[in-house]
Amino acid sequence: MSEESLETGELQEKLDQALEHAEEAAEERASPGWTFQLSLSTAIIAVLAAIASLQAGSLINQALLVKNEAVLLQAKASDQWSYFQAKGIKGIVYQTQSEALARSNRPLSVRFQEESGRYKKEQADIKADAEELEKKAREENEEAGHFLHHHHQFALSVTLFQVAIALSAIAALTRPNPCGSGAWPSRSSVSSFLFAGFFNPS
Repeated sequence: MSEESLETGELQEKLDQALEHAEEAAEERASPGWTFQLSLSTAIIAVLAAIASLQAGSLINQALLVKNEAVLLQAKASDQWSYFQAKGIKGIVYQTQSEALARSNRPLSVRFQEESGRYKKEQADIKADAEELEKKAREENEEAGHFLHHHHQFALSVTLFQVAIALSAIAALTRPNPCGSGAWPSRSSVSSFLFAGFFNPS
């Protein structure tokens, strides 16, 4: 083998190595851009997850407060219905006594009849109060349901954001070739749950 062919072989090998190094360097130069985009999008997702988590916590607290108010109103309504029944029983007792004394003691019978009428009137007022309290309790329950609905929207968005962060971590570890902006539609669809919680009127 001639010295000239040996030098050409070494030269070819060195050129191949230089080409390989150049390709690796080009890949490393391209990679930071992808890594930067991945890091930035993951940070944005983490911020959105934190906002959604705070909002979910706030809404569940509001729902609990409103639900407690509804329970209190319902308890007051139950008390009023008990009071209504007590007045009714007293009214019936006076009515019965009035009827029993109608012949033997007319003045006392008239007085008992008036007492019975007074209890019936009081019963009507108590009934109106109880029905008003029940109406308010129903309204509070509906409001609590509204808060819970929005809480679920935000809780779902937190979960999906966490999944997106985990997928970003997997992508960073496995370092796949960048696939352009294919990941952005899925991130924006996850974000739609967050915005639905803020802007959904139902």
